[in-house]
Amino acid sequence: MKQQQSITSLPASPEEERRSRMNKYMIAMGIRMVCIILMLFVSGWWLLVCAIGAIALPYFAVVAANVQSRPRAVPVLRPGGLEIYRGDGNPADSSAPHTTNRPDQ
Repeated sequence: MKQQQSITSLPASPEEERRSRMNKYMIAMGIRMVCIILMLFVSGWWLLVCAIGAIALPYFAVVAANVQSRPRAVPVLRPGGLEIYRGDGNPADSSAPHTTNRPDQ
C-alpha cells in the first residue's frame, strides 16, 4: 500500500519562494541605505566600514536573493500509474488494449 502524500512535504510555492527572496533583497538594500546615510555622520574607521557595506552589499544581496531555499528532507511522493476501472468497480483487465478517441489520431 502506498504512503499517503503529506502537504507538509511539498516544496514552497513559486509565489512564496519569490516573496522570500524579495524580502531578503529588500532587507539587504535597507541595510545599504543605512550605511550610505551613516557615511554622512561618521568618521575614521567607521566611515570605511560604512563605505564597504554600501559598496559590497548589492553584490551579496543579489547572490542571497537568487539562492533557492533548501529542499526539505522528505521527498515528494509521486502518484503511481493510473488504473482503468469498469463500471462495476473492478479494475479493467490490463491485458486488454486501451484505445482513446483523440483528434490527432
